[in-house]
Amino acid sequence: MPVLPAGRKLRPASSRKQPVAVVGAGIAGIATAVRLAAQGHAVTVFEGRESFGGKMHQFELPGGYRFDAGPSLFTLPGLVDELFRLAQREPQDYFRYERLDPITQYFFADGTGLTAWADEDRFAAEVEAKLNVPAAEVCGFLHRSRRAYEATAPTFLHKSLHRLPSYWSRDTLRAVAEMPRLGLLSTMHARHQQAFPQDARLVQLFDRFATYNGSDPYQAPATLSLIPHLEHGLGAYYPEGGIYSIASSLVRLAEELGVEFRYNEPVEEILTAGGRVTGLRTPQDVYDFGLVVSNMDVVPTYRRLLPHEPAPERTLAQPRSSSALIFYWGIAREFPELGVHNIFFSADYRREFEAIFRQQTVADDVTVYVNITSKKTPADAPPGHENWFVMVNVPHDQGQDWPALLQKTRAAVLRRLNQALGLDVASLIQTERTWTPPGIAADTSSFGGALYGSSSNTMLAAFLRHPNFSRRLDGLYFCGGSVHPGGGIPLCLLSARIVADLIN
Repeated sequence: MPVLPAGRKLRPASSRKQPVAVVGAGIAGIATAVRLAAQGHAVTVFEGRESFGGKMHQFELPGGYRFDAGPSLFTLPGLVDELFRLAQREPQDYFRYERLDPITQYFFADGTGLTAWADEDRFAAEVEAKLNVPAAEVCGFLHRSRRAYEATAPTFLHKSLHRLPSYWSRDTLRAVAEMPRLGLLSTMHARHQQAFPQDARLVQLFDRFATYNGSDPYQAPATLSLIPHLEHGLGAYYPEGGIYSIASSLVRLAEELGVEFRYNEPVEEILTAGGRVTGLRTPQDVYDFGLVVSNMDVVPTYRRLLPHEPAPERTLAQPRSSSALIFYWGIAREFPELGVHNIFFSADYRREFEAIFRQQTVADDVTVYVNITSKKTPADAPPGHENWFVMVNVPHDQGQDWPALLQKTRAAVLRRLNQALGLDVASLIQTERTWTPPGIAADTSSFGGALYGSSSNTMLAAFLRHPNFSRRLDGLYFCGGSVHPGGGIPLCLLSARIVADLIN
């Protein structure tokens, strides 16, 4: 165990603070457990599966290929470092990462290639050289993205939007004042089209950031135009050993703080009486707890774990985010022209999102994301080979014919990759696994396999997400991607911070 600095002591978990149960060992559940344990609570995490991580788990395929199953992009690493510092640990003793440069390789349908460099000026120069959009206009857009982030994040991401004190602050007044001037009252697509009317490819590039929370750029508010700042301003990072190392390092920390993880013990019911939480029931036992945090999606939390309590039906009925079809391929070749993150754009982006959100299907031509961790962690694939995490955005599960859509999408993915790379990718696939929306739902308790809970396709979406606490039941709290502030690693970590602050 790392040595603590002189004069600093951890508060023991056996303090008089009330014990807490956390339902689910996803990244938000783990982070919540760390925070509460550091505050002095005795914390028990109940996980139905054999291990931790939720969507953030890993697996291997025959031939020596390792994959991170779910999240692949890492931004705002300071939110992870903060957890170690709360526990009076040095983050680098547990967890290391590097800033990516370049961030992403883009391949447009017309054959144009573009590299997103970490340095904003270099990226802007690349755009000017490849797309003939003046670098000054690109830098101006990224500057506005930074301002939008700085104006809105302290209110909309770092605080509960469901408690009045959150609105009595300078941060909130600043956010409200900045919105009209930043042009944030339209859609993402309209905002990007206004910024870059001369090139639809650059509009498409920035529109794709709507997928970071499972939304549609043609419907989502322009507020989400702050997302590019996370990559281009604050940076994209690669954790040493892959994304799974985030979860594994935090579990190590949690266990050192006295957190108990009970795997293969699914919670069957959250017990209540007199308007408050009283405990949990699992197949193994009944436990007394006056504080419970659910890291499970809010829909199954209410439908399965709170069958005798009234559910917030309006909230649960909010439109769901997109899901994903993921192909995990062991590729018998190396591609020096590819990086860790690669985007192969379709020719008709609007058609893609109409298919997902209006027709609940998959378009004939799709945008393909390829993540290759063996670029940074060579042991993730055999020498001369690569591990490809290949993802397409699709609707959440509503009973579609997924075996048929899987085959159709696989063919569309191969067409797009073959065209961009100039070879037969299928002939290089040595091993394969797939993950579909029904599989995501079954494996992670995400309702319909929606990756981010509800979508953010309206101006009020942020306010209609489930709060981080129950208005009906004292002692019940919520963290994770289906509640405020949303899905993705940074927002899940922020949900843990909000919950810990509410409980403390």
